[in-house]
Amino acid sequence: MAGLLERHIAQSQSDEQAEECWSQFDDSDRLTFAEVSDPQSLKKHLVSTIEGEIIPRLMMVHKAESDATVSEANESPAIGQSDIEEFAKVVVKEDDHVINAYIKALRARNISVEELFLDLLAPTARHLGDLWVEDRCSFAEVTMGLGRLQQVLRWLSRDFVYGEDNKGPGRRALLVPAPGEQHTFGIFIVAEFLRRASWDVATTSPRSNEDIASTVNKEWFAIVGLSLGNELGLARLEKAIKRIRKSSRNEDVAVMVGGPVFIEHPEYCELIGADATAQDAEQTVSEAENLLAENPARRL
Repeated sequence: MAGLLERHIAQSQSDEQAEECWSQFDDSDRLTFAEVSDPQSLKKHLVSTIEGEIIPRLMMVHKAESDATVSEANESPAIGQSDIEEFAKVVVKEDDHVINAYIKALRARNISVEELFLDLLAPTARHLGDLWVEDRCSFAEVTMGLGRLQQVLRWLSRDFVYGEDNKGPGRRALLVPAPGEQHTFGIFIVAEFLRRASWDVATTSPRSNEDIASTVNKEWFAIVGLSLGNELGLARLEKAIKRIRKSSRNEDVAVMVGGPVFIEHPEYCELIGADATAQDAEQTVSEAENLLAENPARRL
């Protein structure tokens, strides 16, 4: 949208500037009758006008159009849906050598590790889940694909720039899937982003709400993050949040929720009693920082 608006503005400026090329001359630029009658004088005046007025103004018009084109091109996503679909096939069907070569090719396009996390790995995991739901991919294939995505995540984590080591007891987070959730790849990406922001992050795979309650009772956490894939688990997740608040060693613990269901329906966050939700790992870090800042009591 912004690109279209910039192009519209640039085009308007281009039209105005083009009109100025021919209309904005003062009386000194006007030819006398004698000059019009003299071919040499007429030629000299036209050359002077073209070189001194028209060409510079046309160059301004061209620059405005070029800037608008470049601006619009820069807004195009570096990683598109075709990359995601192709990479999903690669992680399911190809070996590690091909997978690594694919990632290296993307890095050669000056795509950052952060972009790979947010725009390739996470969307590919969701795409594999969709293929499974649509019965276009077996559970075994999805499991294999997600396992290889985790390998890529660990590989890329070596190049993921972490912040200064200012972790403290007040910057502890527990990330878990809702009990019964099968796929947890998104949690690993969120964990990497939080660690880069100097959070101390723990992850586990609870079998029940009691497992989560036991963990937060034994250890102190400022934030507990829960991931859910579909609406069928909302009631169970609401019960889990209540158990967390009742059992947590930190009486002021903040609860965040994420996953596909909350990406589509962020309003569910408040309905089940959570404090915040986020659309991706980057926003999760921002929300976690806000939750910690707004209530100093969450710091141990």
